[in-house]
Amino acid sequence: MTIIVRDDGFHAEDWNGDFDGPAAQDLPSDTAPESLAFDDDTGMIRIDFPSFADGRGFTLARLLRLRGYKGRLRARGHMIADQYAMARRAGFDEVEIDEALAERQPQDQWVFRADWQAHDYQARMRGTA
Repeated sequence: MTIIVRDDGFHAEDWNGDFDGPAAQDLPSDTAPESLAFDDDTGMIRIDFPSFADGRGFTLARLLRLRGYKGRLRARGHMIADQYAMARRAGFDEVEIDEALAERQPQDQWVFRADWQAHDYQARMRGTA
């Protein structure tokens, strides 16, 4: 079973697309940025993180948002709680983790990092932090 992480903590899977709603699209982390594409029927894009050390998914998320994608954007796989704020700043709405990771890094560790809009270096440079 997977666990969905959002700013307010852990949630059960609630995506009902493909069968009775908008389509979901899965992207591997090695997707070439120039090949990123989506259409109006794409309700969710999931970007795989095969390793917490593989940051290519952050770039893909940022590029999708810059290209106008407004749907649900989910990071899926090996991400750790310390990366949650970065994921949100890159444009992800949520993170999908497995139960084993949720046991090693419980909900309080993810919620602790949910204040992703503050404390980043860009806000400090703008004087808004």
